[in-house]
Amino acid sequence: MRKVVAITGASSGIGAEFARRLAPDHDLLLIARREDKLLELAAKLTEQYNCEVETMVADLSSDAGIAAVAEKLKTHPRLTILINNAGFGARGRFWESPLEVQDQMHMLHVMATVRLTHAALQNLVAQDSGAIINVASVAAFIRSQGAVSYGATKTWMTTFTEGLYLDLKGAGSRVRVQALCPGFTYTGFHDAMGADRPNLAGSRFWMTAEQVVDASLNGLLLNKVFVIPGWRYRLITALLPKLPSALRLQMETVLGRRREAQILQQQAEAKQLAR
Repeated sequence: MRKVVAITGASSGIGAEFARRLAPDHDLLLIARREDKLLELAAKLTEQYNCEVETMVADLSSDAGIAAVAEKLKTHPRLTILINNAGFGARGRFWESPLEVQDQMHMLHVMATVRLTHAALQNLVAQDSGAIINVASVAAFIRSQGAVSYGATKTWMTTFTEGLYLDLKGAGSRVRVQALCPGFTYTGFHDAMGADRPNLAGSRFWMTAEQVVDASLNGLLLNKVFVIPGWRYRLITALLPKLPSALRLQMETVLGRRREAQILQQQAEAKQLAR
């Protein structure tokens, strides 16, 4: 009987790519808010790989949604991997952004990850096998204007994963954990934010979901705790955090101002065209 991989935020992007990559050898539990997208993906995977795909509609920015999924993970007899992939970003200065949006982001990135991981590990540690993949971000290592909560919650995810590794290692458990930290990735993530890709980064910095998932699964085989896809991002995340804080913050401020100026220019051009 095949083992089951549970994936949150599975309806598109990196989550859907994980599902496609793992379907040939696993059954799947796909979790997301959009039922139509989940059912469409499940039907395709079932037809192509003859795997068993269970879908679960849940809003993981709510207590009820988290509780329902946690209960499922805690008692699932065939669970082998949990991929905490669900997430979103929002643009704007912290105090100008609706507090509700900030609360939802912290609930989804932090509390959902805490509760689902706690539930899954009770299951996996007892089996002494399996893995947890927490999809964080390069933003965990680099501060950015207009993304306070996003960077803070992704930093928390990497610290949380590292702590889990130490706990599991100390207990002699064979359960693996990974913090996957992608940079700019071609998914619907930035479209949902209303962000313009060329104004965010040059084409050399963009990666596909396939490349990100390849790096993650290869890293899992090698028991890597941190996986940062793309040599450019590995170089940036290796060097930037080691700079003196004052210099690093100055660089991040300059980059933030440039990005903000580009966005304002784009908005002005769009208004001009709309006239």
